[in-house]
Order: sequence, then C-alpha cells, then structure tokens
Amino acid sequence: MMDKSVIDTNVAISANGQNTHASFACQLACIEILQACKNLHIAIDKTGLIMEEYKRHLSHAGQPGVGDMFFKYLHDNQYATNKICSVKITKLDDDSRGFDELPSNSLDMSDRKFLATAVVAKAILVNATDSDWAEQSELLESLQIEIKQLCPEHCCK
Repeated sequence: MMDKSVIDTNVAISANGQNTHASFACQLACIEILQACKNLHIAIDKTGLIMEEYKRHLSHAGQPGVGDMFFKYLHDNQYATNKICSVKITKLDDDSRGFDELPSNSLDMSDRKFLATAVVAKAILVNATDSDWAEQSELLESLQIEIKQLCPEHCCK
C-alpha cells in the first residue's frame, strides 16, 4: 500500500506562487506533488483543524492556483474516496503537548495538528518552506515520523 501523506499548508501556498518566499524550483516541486493528489493517500484530522487552516489560506473555488485545486479536491472528496484518510486526534488544554498523541514538545502550536495527524495515520509529513520541521528532527525521530522536504533550500533557517 502507498504511504499516507500529511500535507503542510505551506506546500499548497507555495504551489499557488503568491505570498510565498518559495523559490521557483520549490514552487514547481509543490505543484508537481499537488497535481498528483488524486494518486496520493492523504491524511487529515476528523476534527477539521487541517481543513480549517487550508480554508484560511486557500480557495474553495479550486482556482486560481494548484494549491487551491488541491484544497477543492480534498474538500469535495474527503468522504467519497479511500485515498483520503480521516483520523481522530485529541486536542488538549496542555500547551506543552497540544494533542494527546504528542509528547511534551516545543513545536509551533499551528504545526502540532499536522504532526498529531501524521502520528495517528502513520503518515509522511510533506513540507516546503517551514524550518520548524528540520529544527524538530529529534521529536520526529522519536515519533517515527518521516519528513519529505520538497524544498531543502527553505527547510532550515
């Protein structure tokens, strides 16, 4: 079976090519992976936190960018295909963890939903421009989560 992927919002934003510091090569890598979204097994959370974040940065209309097309595909097909896996994550009031699925960590609060989803789904995290994932490599290793860096030139500060 194909590995599941959790797609960080920055991948879709970079694919759209607007309001991003992503290089052209990075934007192209993001476009390529998202254009193949129908062939990927994508994991999202049942609580809707990932979709809510996508909604703040992407268009339901599915245009004008490839990131918007990806969001529309996920939105329209989240219950209609076995390629989109929805997993239960449990939000905590504990700021040191954020989610029941995570140990104490210093990861950015907005990234924790992606990591908790990846842990439950046993998925690969896909990143374009967020340096937090490289900085948190020990945490990712301890949770046995692989990170796919689409844009290695942007993954470190």
